[in-house]
Amino acid sequence: MRLWGAVALAALLSACSGGIVPPEAGPGRAPAPAPAREPSRPSSLPETPVHLPARQPTPATPLAAMPALAAPASAATAAASGVVAGPALSTLPMTQESAERALTAYRLSCSALQRRTDATGLTQGADWAESCRAAATWPARDARAFFVRYFETVQIGDGKAFATGYYEPEIHGCRERRPGCEVPIYGIPSDLIDVDLGLFSDDLKGKKIRGRVEGKNFVPYYDRTAIEEGRLQGRAPVIAYANDPVEIFFLQVQGSGRLRLPDGGVMRIGYAGQNGRDYTGIGKLMRDRGLLGPGQASMQGIMGYLREHPEEGRAIMRENKSFVFFKELTGAGPLGAMGLPVTGWTSAAVDPKFVPLGAPAFLSMDRTDATGLWVAQDTGGAIKGANRFDTFWGAGDDARAIAGGMSARGTAWLLLPKGVLARLTAATPIAP
Repeated sequence: MRLWGAVALAALLSACSGGIVPPEAGPGRAPAPAPAREPSRPSSLPETPVHLPARQPTPATPLAAMPALAAPASAATAAASGVVAGPALSTLPMTQESAERALTAYRLSCSALQRRTDATGLTQGADWAESCRAAATWPARDARAFFVRYFETVQIGDGKAFATGYYEPEIHGCRERRPGCEVPIYGIPSDLIDVDLGLFSDDLKGKKIRGRVEGKNFVPYYDRTAIEEGRLQGRAPVIAYANDPVEIFFLQVQGSGRLRLPDGGVMRIGYAGQNGRDYTGIGKLMRDRGLLGPGQASMQGIMGYLREHPEEGRAIMRENKSFVFFKELTGAGPLGAMGLPVTGWTSAAVDPKFVPLGAPAFLSMDRTDATGLWVAQDTGGAIKGANRFDTFWGAGDDARAIAGGMSARGTAWLLLPKGVLARLTAATPIAP
């Protein structure tokens, strides 16, 4: 990853470290995966669980989208979805703070924009060169002027945007197994194999699958249930242990996080791979089954239900067959899908077929905290399609509270280098 991305009701769960989440104990605690025995509480950990509520948003009125036809159902890229000019960038309500953060993030990722093949069908590497050179020395105090000078806005399809949120969780963990710290955190298994299907057929270029060899057959890799029941023993390293299976499940969804160690130190872990199984968002699953009441369709509400119904909770989590493997991180981080650090209140996870990775975007949403400039620096398993964003809020209690309840709707415009829209329009006439 990515940080994989958040947690809000529609995707629950997509993708990265909120305030330390004290361990749970007693009847409400979900049992640790077999073969571990039910952990006891280390005396050094807090006795009283803390459940931070989702932050209540300040409502806002989104700007109206530009008139456009809805994207064809078959559209698989931004270019195929229809592209129209957005509003003049100078008319958008960019705050100085938002522009400064976005300039810093763009400066970090724009060189990669020039090297990457843009899967959206919108840009070429050379398109970003001029703005990237300018960004290197552009003063922060004039950040807003930078974006107005070098970019134009474009709308993909009808422009209707949906945004969730993710953060970098911080949970209790240990480097070695001990009472109260018995949920294994696995590294990449030695028998997990990635297969590039494009090597076998030109029709399958860009498609990959993961699995393992069983006898003479290539079969799907073990799912979450099999892994929790001990099938990775001898196949994958255990890089650390967590205290709470519910917290580590959510950390897998976020894709990276921090383990608060018993001695007060911190171990940062990040996405190293995944078992190849399809991702299932349990928030939608629980909502569809009527398990979440009013006000419970947030990360905090979902976690509360899983703990209050431990056996059912474990079964629900196992319906998400996807399982994430981690590695210890050192240096700057957390890292997004571009291999670069992501920044709270600025970075967003997107579908790279609809937003060029590294590109800025402006979101005008129905809540003020989600409105502003964002830079696409990450991807997420549940972040699919046009105008879909998973906003990153950083670490700490505030980030956890915002991300846990983030569900915003409004309008999205991509910021592309000036001249790109004219080239696209000349190549493919755009319907009004």
